[in-house]
Amino acid sequence: MMLITGIGNPDTKYHNTRHNAGYFGIDAIRQELVFEGFYNDDGFKYDKNLMSETTPVKWASRDVIILQKTKTAMNNSGEAVKRVFDKYDVDINEFILFHDDLDIKLGEFKIQKGTSPKGHNGVKSIEDALGKKDFWRVRIGIDNRKEGDRVPGEDYVLQRFNKEEIKIIQGVCMAASEELLFTELFENWI
Repeated sequence: MMLITGIGNPDTKYHNTRHNAGYFGIDAIRQELVFEGFYNDDGFKYDKNLMSETTPVKWASRDVIILQKTKTAMNNSGEAVKRVFDKYDVDINEFILFHDDLDIKLGEFKIQKGTSPKGHNGVKSIEDALGKKDFWRVRIGIDNRKEGDRVPGEDYVLQRFNKEEIKIIQGVCMAASEELLFTELFENWI
């Protein structure tokens, strides 16, 4: 079973903030999977024990992917990811994490395996909970600060995207999802 996770802060006061780019990524990959012939009509359901919203994705009539939006504070994402890992017996090689990245400019992304979290406490929490670092990451760029306006990172990630930036982040998440579907992770299906 493949697991694709998006991390963010679930409280409504963090809706549309830069730190929630992982949630945008999960919404985009869900659309792309359906476009490519996967089946998902259940919608996300909150599971208190998993500390997440999850939804299964089918190929033919078989569940093959779980999509997860963690519903813990960002810095405690690892606990929710570990619970889903354990419930579905996920292999680390079939785990993909969507997360924001302040080291990448808004409108850009990188798909990499086993890269450092570079100070991202949510990613570090997942590495610590799983005891592994060698998993796929879709790093979604969120940095749109001007040279003379270098808001500290810990404050900047909690700022809301403006309307123009939301369009950019949605577009980049779709592009990242399209590219992800053509990696070896999906070669059995597509």
